[in-house]
Amino acid sequence: MNIGLTLGKYAPLHAGHQYVIETALREMDVVYVLIYDEPTVTPIPLPVRAGWIRALYPNVHVIEAWDGPTESGYTPEIMAMHDAYITQCCGDLGITHFYSSEPYGDHVSRGLGAVNRQVDPPRLVYPISATMVRRDTAEHRAMVNPLVYRDLITKVVLLGAPSTGKTTLAAALAEAFRTNWMPEYGREYWEHHQHDRRLSPRQLLEIAKGHRVREEVAFQQAEKYCFIDTNALTTAMFGMSYHGYVLPSVAALADACQRRYDVFLLCADDIPYDDTWDRSGEVSRRIFQKQIRADLQMRHIPFTVVTGTLEDRVAQVRRLLEAQESQIRAS
Repeated sequence: MNIGLTLGKYAPLHAGHQYVIETALREMDVVYVLIYDEPTVTPIPLPVRAGWIRALYPNVHVIEAWDGPTESGYTPEIMAMHDAYITQCCGDLGITHFYSSEPYGDHVSRGLGAVNRQVDPPRLVYPISATMVRRDTAEHRAMVNPLVYRDLITKVVLLGAPSTGKTTLAAALAEAFRTNWMPEYGREYWEHHQHDRRLSPRQLLEIAKGHRVREEVAFQQAEKYCFIDTNALTTAMFGMSYHGYVLPSVAALADACQRRYDVFLLCADDIPYDDTWDRSGEVSRRIFQKQIRADLQMRHIPFTVVTGTLEDRVAQVRRLLEAQESQIRAS
């Protein structure tokens, strides 16, 4: 059997990496991919990066290298360190061909006793590198699979009772950060389908599903950040308010919210209540606000309360996101 191996940090996975993997899949009977943990290069966890490859190439055997060397270069010591680690991980797999587009293919293949299969070293087919993608993800989005691109976007969801300024703030944040935002699908749906200012449990499920579909489109159009006006947590809460229960499928979508977004903002109810015909009154706003806060706390979802004027709120979010970026760089 011909057994191929390729490796990398895949930080992030891009079209050039995929070209190497797909070439190996065409030519080999079995393909292994060794992926390194490299927190100094990318904040994206190793399981997420490995998950991209597993999802896109189910036939590839992915090996997560949690304790791999972090040094890079071509000194004898560094090359020997990498060769020893790769042999430790893959030496018993019967590797016959080592795939790469890098100079290290020469010493790694010799260490494995394998054919040095170079795939487009000058990168003429896909003139891209992970460094280029990290430097400007939006500019190079055509070189990144949508599955990967969505994980490169920081997803910021805004929650709060009706008339707490979520929509206004989401639009302002999108303008401030030069990206897009995802309007609340439930409001649009409610305006067209409500009966006596209520929706059925089945309609609430349609809202939760439709909102997620639109989110996925928004993620692909975003640049670095995407700001989302509400999510399935709110839909489930309306279900409880309307009917005293939610469908299991809506509850499942609400449960998935904890892992779906990177930042949770709770818009405070410290602004004047806008008493429009589609709302239930300021007392209901206070109750709903308490319920949302309690729901986040019970789910152990970290959140930040934003308060004050629109300008105050934008400034608070900017400080929060900048602090998170600084923390990531420092770690």
